[in-house]
Amino acid sequence: MSKPTILIVEDELHLREILHFQLDLAGFDVIQAEDGIHGVQLANERMPDLVLCDLMMPGCDGYEVTRRLRASFSTRHIPVILLTAKSEAVDRVLGLEGGANDYVTKPWDHRELMLRIHNLLEWSRQQRAASPLTGLPGNISINEEIRHRILQETPFALLQIDVDYFKAFNDHYGYARGDQAIQQVARILVECSHEHDSSSNFVGHIGGDDFVVLTSTEGAEVLARDILSRFDAAARTLYDADDLARGHIEVPNRRHVPEKFPMMSLTIALVRTDKMPVNHLAQLIDIAQELKAHGKGIAGSVVVNERRASEDPPESGRQVA
Repeated sequence: MSKPTILIVEDELHLREILHFQLDLAGFDVIQAEDGIHGVQLANERMPDLVLCDLMMPGCDGYEVTRRLRASFSTRHIPVILLTAKSEAVDRVLGLEGGANDYVTKPWDHRELMLRIHNLLEWSRQQRAASPLTGLPGNISINEEIRHRILQETPFALLQIDVDYFKAFNDHYGYARGDQAIQQVARILVECSHEHDSSSNFVGHIGGDDFVVLTSTEGAEVLARDILSRFDAAARTLYDADDLARGHIEVPNRRHVPEKFPMMSLTIALVRTDKMPVNHLAQLIDIAQELKAHGKGIAGSVVVNERRASEDPPESGRQVA
């Protein structure tokens, strides 16, 4: 098992060196940043398991580092512990309100710091329940994110994404190729989410070939169409040339009789809470499941939304139902 990576963001050299020594001795991989700007950059590049950040730094302080980490989909899940010389409750509250998970007051007690780090890493592991295949947040985090958005009472859109004919692909080519296909879907979702209003987007992996994207209502359909377009192009690269030329694969059924299956496609159920107001998680999921079931009956990649019809004609085989 790889060692957890901790990013130290501290402008005082001697404190960085002390922390590095203590954390290295405790069995962590350690990376350092001498200021907040570099810290945010390193967090995006290296994706540490935890950030240990000084509160009072010139320019970009601990509050701002935490705010920037929380503003990005890529880094919003990383736990943050603030190191502060201030012991006043108001400073601690400001840090926690800004998204920090915990704080430690300088001068710190070594045993307390290590305990807080270990507890927070374990909490993070349980909260993310990340898919080992894609690294994306799993069901626990997905449900919490949806509940949070519902409680905020700000309209949002849910895209529930399912890969059609994935089981046939997996049976035909084997699990290794199947895993590559799922990882390809995850990459497409993350890339598209970054390019379309990434500050409000969340990507999660429900499991198997099912994914979720949460986004703003305004750009949801454009994002969904972009996902379909990229998947349809990428899916072709996953098949052997002979199967691609035939336009289908053959997989034996339970009676060992070969059955023909089309190329993989996507069904995306799109629910906008400004169009279909929801009060709780189960209601939103029920609506998405109903829309997805409708989309499964349509050939090719398709986005199914609350209108069930679109004024726009299909583009390049893609449909909006």
